Amino acid sequence: QVQLVESGGGLVQPGGSLRLSCAASGSIFTIVIIGWYRQAPGKQRDLVATFTGGGGTHYADSVKGRFTISRDNAKNTVYLQMNSLKPEDTAVYYCHGLSRTNRDYWGQGTQVTVSS
Repeated sequence: QVQLVESGGGLVQPGGSLRLSCAASGSIFTIVIIGWYRQAPGKQRDLVATFTGGGGTHYADSVKGRFTISRDNAKNTVYLQMNSLKPEDTAVYYCHGLSRTNRDYWGQGTQVTVSS
């Protein structure tokens, strides 16, 4: 089992920044891909940014140049630095992990609201 716990969401004005954290625990050695998704009200859950299986990164076109995914292996934590936030970035942000056996793990989500 893997547990993913997000933190760092909140209310921010347009143009502002937030950093989300995803703390992983449990059988984390089974995780081969880890990243962030988001879901706005009435919309599907979409990929935001992820570390790929080969160690690279992948970003949604809508966040390229504004968001950065990073990790601290010593802390078993993945981060999402979000800059130049826009109202359309408002969503619940979820941490996601995929295991070697193709099992999906999700955190509980953290709300990000971009509004003046």
